[in-house]
Amino acid sequence: MLPGLSVAIGLKRYLQSLIPRPTSPPLLWLYVECAATGSLENKMAKQFTDSNHHTYEGFAPATRALHIDRALEPGSGVAPAIMQSVTYFSEDGADFAVKATEPLNDLFYARHGNPTASRAALIVADMEGKEAGIMFASGMAAITTTLLSLLSKGDHVVAQKSHYIGTTTLMNETFGRYGIHVTLVDQDDTEAFARAIQPSTKVFMLETPVNPTMKVTDLRGVSDIARKHGITTVCDNTFATPFNQRPGDFGVDIVVHSATKYMGGHHDLLGGVAVGSKRHMDCVWDMGMTLGGVITPFNAWLVLRGLRTMKMRVDQSNKNGLAIAQFLEGHEKVSRVYYPGLESHEQHALAREQMNGYGGLLTFDLKGGFEAGQRFIKALKIPFYAASLGGIDSLVIQPAALWLGRLSPDLVGKQGVDPGLIRFSAGIEDTDDLLKDIGQALEFA
Repeated sequence: MLPGLSVAIGLKRYLQSLIPRPTSPPLLWLYVECAATGSLENKMAKQFTDSNHHTYEGFAPATRALHIDRALEPGSGVAPAIMQSVTYFSEDGADFAVKATEPLNDLFYARHGNPTASRAALIVADMEGKEAGIMFASGMAAITTTLLSLLSKGDHVVAQKSHYIGTTTLMNETFGRYGIHVTLVDQDDTEAFARAIQPSTKVFMLETPVNPTMKVTDLRGVSDIARKHGITTVCDNTFATPFNQRPGDFGVDIVVHSATKYMGGHHDLLGGVAVGSKRHMDCVWDMGMTLGGVITPFNAWLVLRGLRTMKMRVDQSNKNGLAIAQFLEGHEKVSRVYYPGLESHEQHALAREQMNGYGGLLTFDLKGGFEAGQRFIKALKIPFYAASLGGIDSLVIQPAALWLGRLSPDLVGKQGVDPGLIRFSAGIEDTDDLLKDIGQALEFA
């Protein structure tokens, strides 16, 4: 049993000894273990039904993102409220005991949950076709908490050779210090996941498309392998977003996002989210109680607001990303473009099979190398030279400059990063303006 649950159970039993047993359903007095097949009902598990008993079934995801959380609005406001309170009062001891021990209860204490964060998590879970979700302080908090809820000392993870840099560091450096073993495989070799399985393998960690090479992972193929061996699959879906790709539709168990990116969409918040079954999210919640990577109510509200306009922003980013990739593919100063939406991409058929759109992020190699990349970026007028992606403003970086500051040259080489590689995150600016700006900047490359 997990330590956090043991403490919660002890508190529950102590309180039970002080008060008469209530006549409410006995489910209120049950607790959850991560090996169980079910869990307590909680706010995330409610039917997506508003006060007028509308379920919004059959409506498009963009419409549902605007309305399925109506039942959680405490007043009559059209715009969602922010619940800033850190702690909440109880009516009596029985009520207190339930709130203190129930996973995902957002009306006890802020580390347990927050009503504003619950609304955002509910929408993301619905977007991804999952039962429940939890918001976190960052994307890395979501990834780390999720993985640690599934792993113990001596366990084994199969991950991709290329991931977001924070995930790469977690796999290559952090986990080994705590006795968690990792095998890295080429994500475009589906059978490599099967070959890497050990008796202690508990998790397959996926990310597709991947940063920064834009390779694609066969979600259905890898998930099928995992299911046959009782392995849990976790996929970082940040780059694609739920509007372009739903990993759960292909068998992935848990989906994580950096909400800082497309979900927030305005470069003004830090957040993360994990979604999956109630059983998995109960375990993630328990680990989160220990690690404490809690999103603030205001940042949760910013995510909630961003989710309502996400479809429009993603559509424009998709349009810009594809147009820029097609423009660069024929340019004399560009040796290669990495974008799964291009027919020339070696995994385009797979991307087309599991994606509805290809996102606003692309990378490309400049023939002139590192110095040419620096000149190109300096000549751009519209994009900011800044980290991150998925916001309304276009951003550009040269990954070699970033990775050399964080990883050893050997690990940088394993990421397949060319010194002249440029990463471009297309925002929602006018498409023609972006193409003109990129064209003039390439004259300096």
